[in-house]
Amino acid sequence: MTFKHATGERAPTTTMPPTQKPSFGSSTLDTVDIVVLVVYFLLILAVGFWSMWRTKRSTVDGYFLAGKSMTWWPVGASLFASNIGSGHFIGLAGSGAAAGIGAIAYEWNGMFMVLMLGWLFLPIYISSGVTTMPEYLQKRFGGRRTQLFIAVLSLFIYIFTKISVDMYAGAVFIQLALKWNIYLAVVLLLAVTALYTVAGGLAAVIYTDAAQTAIMLAGALTLMGFSKSDATDFVTSHCLILHAYFLFLPPLRGFVEVGGWNVLMKGYFAAVPSVRVPNSTCGVPRDDAFHVFRDPVHSDLPWPGVIIGMSVPSMWYWCSDQVIVQRSLAAKTLTHAKGGSLLAAYLKVLPFFAIMLPGMISRILYPDEVACADPDLCKQICGNSVGCSDIAYAKLVMELLPAGLRGLMMAVMIAALMSSLTSIFNSSSTIFTMDLWKSFRSRASEWELMIVGRVFVLVLVAVSVLWIPVVQASQGGQLFIYIQSISTYLQPPVSIIFLMGCFWKRTNEQGAFWGLAIGLTVGCIRMLLDFIYPAPLCFEEDDRPGVLKYVHYLYFSMLLSFITLAVVVVISLATEEPSPEQISRLTWFTRFDPAKPKEQEVPEEHRRIESRNGQAVDQRRDSASSVSSPPSQSRFMSAIYWLCGMERRSEADSDAVAPPAPEQIICTLDEKSSLRHLVNANLIICLSVTVFIIGYWA
Repeated sequence: MTFKHATGERAPTTTMPPTQKPSFGSSTLDTVDIVVLVVYFLLILAVGFWSMWRTKRSTVDGYFLAGKSMTWWPVGASLFASNIGSGHFIGLAGSGAAAGIGAIAYEWNGMFMVLMLGWLFLPIYISSGVTTMPEYLQKRFGGRRTQLFIAVLSLFIYIFTKISVDMYAGAVFIQLALKWNIYLAVVLLLAVTALYTVAGGLAAVIYTDAAQTAIMLAGALTLMGFSKSDATDFVTSHCLILHAYFLFLPPLRGFVEVGGWNVLMKGYFAAVPSVRVPNSTCGVPRDDAFHVFRDPVHSDLPWPGVIIGMSVPSMWYWCSDQVIVQRSLAAKTLTHAKGGSLLAAYLKVLPFFAIMLPGMISRILYPDEVACADPDLCKQICGNSVGCSDIAYAKLVMELLPAGLRGLMMAVMIAALMSSLTSIFNSSSTIFTMDLWKSFRSRASEWELMIVGRVFVLVLVAVSVLWIPVVQASQGGQLFIYIQSISTYLQPPVSIIFLMGCFWKRTNEQGAFWGLAIGLTVGCIRMLLDFIYPAPLCFEEDDRPGVLKYVHYLYFSMLLSFITLAVVVVISLATEEPSPEQISRLTWFTRFDPAKPKEQEVPEEHRRIESRNGQAVDQRRDSASSVSSPPSQSRFMSAIYWLCGMERRSEADSDAVAPPAPEQIICTLDEKSSLRHLVNANLIICLSVTVFIIGYWA
């Protein structure tokens, strides 16, 4: 790295002699870094065990919804941590390094959507009294096929766009730091994650998410503000510190006075790799790198697609995805749920400064590696011939930070990975257990449901590991763009179904099912074409089919949404209206309908049947064998049962337990007037901030 890259001169675009190669760096973790990591793991395990001790995990409600007792701050922190996984630290920084700030539109779009969740969708979900999103569809439309369809689809989406992506992203960081094999790194990450996820349920996940959010923010802001003397040039010393300053003081005036933004822009446009394919645009930064709204025809992120095509799949993620909604449903009141959405929205401002800009600065400092444009050289650098922009964040950490802070950032990456994976694992097991397994085993005991939910996590992980090679080779090395493109093929039909179900009372089961089926068929065809005909490299001719070559995936998202919407409306109007039971307390306009007492099925172990001679026969002992244990149970087994949150009772205790009373409905929409005014005022402030930052960078 020479000074001319930071002062605006363009690097030479000729090919380097064969014997000359860029230095790739060999920084690894020192002893002090390992100590920092050990302290981090002890902290997280302490928080996990504390949350396991203070919550009841032996019931479905306690395990999957944390007893509906969470306040606004852990809910908001968990929403943010569940969203900002290691895929963001690797993928968002990589997209910034490769193509500028355009991909940050996904984050700022999410600010609108998480607020839409708290104020529009969540009141409907709370009034309906559901645990999972497929369960809501079953209540709203009746029947089982739409519920099962969404449940299976959600699990596929988690594998394709979340679990495997986060595991790969975390493994990329560990691979660069420790020089380990990527699959060995994945296995170790999963082993660390499994303990409190399987054992603690949603409560452990939310509280550890809150702790890890603090760690992520502290570490990310440290990287922004830190520079090392032997690697410092004008860009590093001013721009990194400047953006930390930008976060906390009046932004525009201080930013202009220091003059760092112009320097960053010049340095970014000058960050051209030395080794390039002659007579091509490979490795040359985009002219619109510092614009969010780009050309509607020829750009990588056309502005109409950003406004509309991006919003529909984002609505699925923030307003109807089990991972996100489950955290909000765990809030003790609607006001606390809204407060959690507000906190998450405010925190969503930070990824631009804490993740994307460091990725762009990494390109400035290490253009030959982060922006490599020669396939053979990229293969040597990062093992991926289509590009190495995904190493931008990890490269900056390992090369720029001293011992100790490298360990802190390693903890940040693992925190991001663990918080995201634990959230997905818990929500995936909830969907599988409550919507799939319970559909075929309607009389399954809570003991059985707890076991099934934990075992399914292991199956899900194994399938996700097998998908990692596909993730690694997709979308020109831009992990974040891979996530978003796959999302636009699978999520718009689901978004339309939830939107119509919540806000149009005439939507019925036939319209919802066939809209979902036809929309997903069209989306899957496009997704398969993307895998069969991958995007060509910058020096190759684009000979893909026209639907791939000329129809951007964001425009396809708009087309797919319109097709699904048309099918839902036409079929719903052509078939019978939904019954009153499918409307009451299940739409925006009926959310305040009088609540009917919720009947709870008496567990099978408490049922009594009449014998032929008219005497009651207690059936509890027959089923007690599945939930009871002998009085002589060892201490080791007792500890195992406690760790898993699966309490066992002796037969005598089981006999003494009376059938439970009908469950009280916890679905009130009442809010204290003062608190409601407070969150509504914050809503206006947050929306204003969002509009300002989007308009400023548009």
